[in-house]
Amino acid sequence: MEIFQNFPLWAALFAIGFAQFVKVPLAFIATRKLEWSLLTSTGGMPSSHSAAVTAVSTAIAIEFGLDSSVFAIAAVFGIIVMFDATGVRRHAGYHATVLNQLVTDFNKLVEEVKSWPQKEETEKRKELKELLGHQPIEVFFGALLGIILTLLLHVIVH
Repeated sequence: MEIFQNFPLWAALFAIGFAQFVKVPLAFIATRKLEWSLLTSTGGMPSSHSAAVTAVSTAIAIEFGLDSSVFAIAAVFGIIVMFDATGVRRHAGYHATVLNQLVTDFNKLVEEVKSWPQKEETEKRKELKELLGHQPIEVFFGALLGIILTLLLHVIVH
């Protein structure tokens, strides 16, 4: 099957997997807490989105050249993804933080005013996800990781 020989696809998938996996030990070093949920979470160091798009762009550059139309598409796509990760998605995370605080404050007010009984554990509210986007440094290291992993993978595979 041809899909198993699609180097750009496999380079991107490998970069995503590696970037997500490496978040766990990096977070452990910083917080001394082992958080396996980081394997499937968004945000954090390094950016798996940036690793994926730079891996795909690098693999396409290797296979088709820097002057190819396919590389141009991949590069522009990658720039848009990384810009979005540091802009729109990061600010959505800031908004989620503020909204979560407003909800917490409102809930405290309601409890104090009406003296509502404690809710059951299953009735507790779900908070909005605050870690949506990336700091520019997280995007940079994700991008660097994608390029380096793809170059190493190319040497190993070819």
